[in-house]
Amino acid sequence: MNVRVTLYGPLRGATGTKTVELTLTPGDEEGSESNTPPTVGDVVRAFADRYPRSRDQLLTEDGEIRPSVRVLCDGEKRERSEPASGELSLFPAMRGG
Repeated sequence: MNVRVTLYGPLRGATGTKTVELTLTPGDEEGSESNTPPTVGDVVRAFADRYPRSRDQLLTEDGEIRPSVRVLCDGEKRERSEPASGELSLFPAMRGG
C-alpha cells in the first residue's frame, strides 16, 4: 500500500519536505496478519522508522503514538487502530500562543 503523508509543524524539518510517500505491505507490520491492511498506527510508526528525527515528536519511549499527535486520513480524523488510507496528515503537538 502506498500512503502519501503530509506533514505539519516541526515534522517538516525531519524530512526537508511537506509530503513523503511510504510503501507498506500488509503483514509487514509487527504483530499483523499477512492480509491485514496497515493501520494508522502502523503508518505513523513506519514514518518514524524512516525519519528518526521525527521519533520524539510522534512516539513515546515505549513506541506508542503520543496522545497529542493528530492524524487525519483522507481529511477525516482516525483512531490509531483503524485501517490507513492513501492520504495521511500528521500534526505533532504544537506550542505557542
